Amino acid sequence: MITIFKTTETGLMEINEVTDGCWVRVTNPTLEETGRIQTLGVPQDFMMYALDLDERSRVEKSNGDTLIVVKVPLYQGETEDIPYSTIPLGIMLAKNMVVTVSKLDCDLLRDAVAGRIRGLATTKRNRFILHLFLSTASRYLNYLREIDRKVDALEDKLQRSTRNQEVMELLKYQKSLTYFTTALKSNELMMERLQRSQLFQMYPEDLDLLEDVLTENQQAIEMVNIAGAILSQMMDAFASIISNNLNIVMKFLASITIVLSLPTLVASLFGMNVQLPFSRSPLAFLLILGISLLISIVVTWFFARRDWL
Repeated sequence: MITIFKTTETGLMEINEVTDGCWVRVTNPTLEETGRIQTLGVPQDFMMYALDLDERSRVEKSNGDTLIVVKVPLYQGETEDIPYSTIPLGIMLAKNMVVTVSKLDCDLLRDAVAGRIRGLATTKRNRFILHLFLSTASRYLNYLREIDRKVDALEDKLQRSTRNQEVMELLKYQKSLTYFTTALKSNELMMERLQRSQLFQMYPEDLDLLEDVLTENQQAIEMVNIAGAILSQMMDAFASIISNNLNIVMKFLASITIVLSLPTLVASLFGMNVQLPFSRSPLAFLLILGISLLISIVVTWFFARRDWL
């Protein structure tokens, strides 16, 4: 799908034709759409790099055109094996326009289209890219906060759990944090390379904005490292808690089994076809019942005192 936008006095507007200073957004293009994008001067290799889901963050130049690949976060849903993942977003500078190419749609681009990214102007290409970078780092931070809230909710369930389901849920978020860590470090290397290049040297405001982007990205790296370490330790701790909870249940069931087996033992003894005490007493049943209850009470008290019940 190809959509074209341009910043006007009223904000970001969708237009029908490609013009100077526009933003061409390409999402999962067909072969026909790929050919159309190539007519705009975008090399085919750049398109293929951006559509490769395993592509790493990097900067590449070819015949005056520039490709920047940045890893952006993607929310796939709680039912997925990895709720939060990352995808490469290709940003290309060609013929006085910005072209973004991605295999999948993501919240970052939806925010840009909806006008929720401040300072986004398609006519200022370099600043447009920097605002996308800044919004990417902010999106990582937002997703990390969501993961923290969901992990906290799982923590309350884990304290009472005897199953592995909650631990498996934590494992899903640990996978997400691993993807985030790899993507953020890759983005940092790419941005540091851009900082050393001449691409953003023309305007001091762009250099300041790039510094803000690096700071925000570094903050996201630190947060994901902390969250990953906490989650890893939490999984180890709660694996032990689940095992301990299961042991408590088994201990309780074993104690109940012993207590209930004692009346059965007494009843079995007095059910033998031999001469036994109270065999001729009219109160034999009540006496046997009383003995059974007394033994059960004494054993229950003993187990409770030893914290076995």
